[in-house]
Amino acid sequence: MIDLYSWATPNGQKISIALEELGLAYNLHLINIGADEQFAPHFLAFSPNNRIPAIIDHDGPDGQSISLFESGAILFYLAEKTGQLMPHDPHGRADVMQWLMWQMGGFGPMLGQAHHFTLHAKEQSAYGKQRYYKEANRLYGVLDRRLAAHEFVAGQDLSIADIAIFPWTRTVWRQGVDLNDYPHVMRWRHMLINRPAFLAGVQIGASARTDTKDMIEQDWLDQFSGAVNAS
Repeated sequence: MIDLYSWATPNGQKISIALEELGLAYNLHLINIGADEQFAPHFLAFSPNNRIPAIIDHDGPDGQSISLFESGAILFYLAEKTGQLMPHDPHGRADVMQWLMWQMGGFGPMLGQAHHFTLHAKEQSAYGKQRYYKEANRLYGVLDRRLAAHEFVAGQDLSIADIAIFPWTRTVWRQGVDLNDYPHVMRWRHMLINRPAFLAGVQIGASARTDTKDMIEQDWLDQFSGAVNAS
């Protein structure tokens, strides 16, 4: 059994999507980052960077419990544990890993900055918005060109790279991005949300949020729930 410590954010949703896609049993423990629960001593004991998500796998290597933090490391661990969502050939694995690192080092952090200057900055900064909106559009262009030639990010099969990138595309209106400019991202995004595991994964813990961000998130879920039901 896996204990998942998370909250309804893009990084948290990576892991709930992966667990749903892999069909692994898990217990969900919500860590309300708005209430600073990530700083509680019991959480810091296995997530020393006081960030979600984190997991404890009670059936880890050699039957021993193992804890992990950092969403990219968790995705890689789950892929290795199950032998799924990661190619077995060296070239395929390299493709997955480079796109996973692209998300961890660029796509996520830069879009996070766009979110900050759109919703959270105490003082409005036209410079901050334009800086990160420009970078967000550059990164969407990178992703769109990749998806023009591949069904999934790392090739013809779903991988942890897709799972890592997808949640950050949920709320493009925070990022100064018009998805009509990126038709291949639109195709990929719609394909993934029509997978039951992805829809379930983004909904995990969402009902616990009552802040403005979650109200926007619910609009997104309603939109794609309608698309799934109509397909």
